[in-house]
Amino acid sequence: MKVLVLTNLFPTPWDPLRGAFNRQQFERLGRRHALDVLTAVDFRERLRGRRGEVQVPGLGIDHFVFVYPPRLGRALHAACWLLSLLLQRGRRLRAAGYDCILASWAYPDAVAAGWLARLLGIPYVVKVHGSDLNVQATHVLRRPQIGASLRAATAVVAVSRALATKAVALGVDASRVHTLYNGVDGKRFAPGDQAAARARLGLQDATGPLLLYVGNLKESKGCLDLLEAFAVMAAAQPQARLVYVGEGACRGALMARARALGIEARVRLAGAMPHESLPDWFRAADLLCLPSHNEGVPNVVLEAMACGTPVVATRVGGIPEVVPAHAGRLVPLGNRAALAGALTEASAQAWDHAAIAEHARGFSWEANIDQLDAILQQAARAGAGAEVLR
Repeated sequence: MKVLVLTNLFPTPWDPLRGAFNRQQFERLGRRHALDVLTAVDFRERLRGRRGEVQVPGLGIDHFVFVYPPRLGRALHAACWLLSLLLQRGRRLRAAGYDCILASWAYPDAVAAGWLARLLGIPYVVKVHGSDLNVQATHVLRRPQIGASLRAATAVVAVSRALATKAVALGVDASRVHTLYNGVDGKRFAPGDQAAARARLGLQDATGPLLLYVGNLKESKGCLDLLEAFAVMAAAQPQARLVYVGEGACRGALMARARALGIEARVRLAGAMPHESLPDWFRAADLLCLPSHNEGVPNVVLEAMACGTPVVATRVGGIPEVVPAHAGRLVPLGNRAALAGALTEASAQAWDHAAIAEHARGFSWEANIDQLDAILQQAARAGAGAEVLR
């Protein structure tokens, strides 16, 4: 098949670390089919300049600049997205002869992709990830657009059962909604020696519990909640330390609050890291902490467990579907006291790291790609059949 992928969740020269899960999935799918990935780059990000280069073997990679009036209501972003795409790449798309489109992210990407698919006369499949339904679909003017896009798609792929249920609630026939958990690269993410990992990362002086956060530093990911909970834990465990791996708008607020709480020396903001460097961070940590406010199924949770590292996270989205009791502790959203208690208890617990890693091995990219491949082929066949009937 010849497949066009439309998404904002993929590495670009302006954000080389973005969408690592999609990069892994699309690279593997590209070994089976001709895959072109066309990534939307926000015009404001484009103006900030390149931060690296992106090369993914076997994929056709391109981007277009998503332009919109900054103060315009977000309900019109899908129209702006499609217009940006057609003005910059329309002629090439019409001549390419794609069999189907895979849109990865519901709004504005999938809404615009649905309109494009109708212009090109080909089927499309939508993949939903988390806040594209958990947040975007709660807005009164965006929800109808998202619902119409999902209902018109040949199939909807959800990364958790919780998201699949939300797609059905938007009117999608349940028979066309598929739950497909992301995979883990078992060769890269595997248990290893903790002391050696800490030495490689310059953490060899860590003698107490080492807590790790990996992700965007933004409030909805719970990074500020974690800091407050850690302060409570740290009062009872003077050797405990917390490391944030990632960048984002909350970086300054985190450091200011750490100073105010008197724990600045015990909190490290390591910055964003390449995906290939993450295994050592997971191996070095005693716990991965992710108190998100909403989620699909975050790949960092799967990858941490693949390294044998237990998880403390909020009971939101698809997280309860993938974190069993023997692999971590889950707490209610917004309950910082419960989070502090879970961190304290989990850091003192004797975990079966081999059992945690064995559980995570059930999330393989091979099984993921087999299922996604079958869904896309079925969509392409349905599209070919419809063309014959016309």
